[in-house]
Amino acid sequence: VQPGSEVTVGTPILVVVDDADDAAALVAQFAGFAAEGGPEGGQQAAPPPAGAPATGPPSASQPAGVEVAGRTVPGEHLLMPAASHLAKSKGIDVTALAGSGRGGRITKGDVLQALARGTAFPALAPAAPAQVAAGAALPAPAAPAQAIAASPAVSSSVPPPPLAVAGLPPTTEAPGEDVKASTMRKVIAKRLTQSKAGVPHYFVSAECELDAILEFRKRLAKEQGVKVSVNDLIIKSASLALRDVPEMNASFNPSTGLAELNETVDVSVAVATPGGLITPIVTNADKRGLSDITATVRELAGRAREGKLQPHEFQGGTFSVSNLGMFGVAEFSAVVNPPQAVIMAVGGGVRQVLPALKNQPNSEGGEGGKAPPGVRVATVMTARVSCDRRVGDEALAGLFLQSFKNYMAAPERLLL
Repeated sequence: VQPGSEVTVGTPILVVVDDADDAAALVAQFAGFAAEGGPEGGQQAAPPPAGAPATGPPSASQPAGVEVAGRTVPGEHLLMPAASHLAKSKGIDVTALAGSGRGGRITKGDVLQALARGTAFPALAPAAPAQVAAGAALPAPAAPAQAIAASPAVSSSVPPPPLAVAGLPPTTEAPGEDVKASTMRKVIAKRLTQSKAGVPHYFVSAECELDAILEFRKRLAKEQGVKVSVNDLIIKSASLALRDVPEMNASFNPSTGLAELNETVDVSVAVATPGGLITPIVTNADKRGLSDITATVRELAGRAREGKLQPHEFQGGTFSVSNLGMFGVAEFSAVVNPPQAVIMAVGGGVRQVLPALKNQPNSEGGEGGKAPPGVRVATVMTARVSCDRRVGDEALAGLFLQSFKNYMAAPERLLL
């Protein structure tokens, strides 16, 4: 074949032999195949005698003993791997072809050229469930080899048999409904997949006692008439902890490969909406009062559920808080929301029996004397931060959580 020339698909262009003396004979064999449809000019095995019992076509993986002139290869090795795969994919039995390979093996090129000539093949029979006994005679093909060669030029596009997907349960007749994913859910899934695959996550957890926070809420409501939620107090405590540990209030810039410390503390608060999760931003959270944070979160969450947030109200932020405590979730792990480097997952409060604290009233006897001496009952919340290791490490996350716990344990400091 000359460089730059056009060659018909399936035309042999190279013959590889073990013995140089065989090259001339094989080249002539290929030339005869290309010109006449086979090494013997298309002459193939004679049909079986009349009255022979008709049997189903054999499987391409276990070809029948078709008598073809010049074939010396055993039946189990008749088809080359590529030819066997092609025959199975088209659902046809090609064992009656005169192969151009060594010993009469059938190659992929033989099958392709036969299909190009319009040769019609019988359908491939399904594999027999039982093994053929050793020495037993194999059934003859349903169609004679000569009839195959003399068939009219018709298309042999037999549809392949249906393929079963391994590992998947069979479909049932149970009623169901296909729900199309919203655009928001598609974007969320894409971003979180990119984050989980590309951001080196690490996780650090800490347990925080909520009794002081719960008592503080009651006093604010009774004495000041101010109603704040536990989530508002968590946002305020986290924002002040970020001010104490500014390295956690950072973002990673992939274009420069550097961690950038943010000048403001803008806390993104996860809000569940019918279309998916969205994170409106409480800007300058460390400088806002509790009543201001409460009003801002309520207003942003309301407009988020109505789909009325502006892009600047949910795009950006320097730190995220996701709270599932109101759903009865004890603890969970969140995925970092780039370019942010940290997100804190907060669970609900759980009553636990803890060792009693010394030098505190009623601690030896628990709450109201219900706990035995030496122990106490406390409401404990698990806070877990997911962090980008390119920005910090576990020690830095530990400092942040320690500061967060201190604010939760002494909520009066939130008013300073």
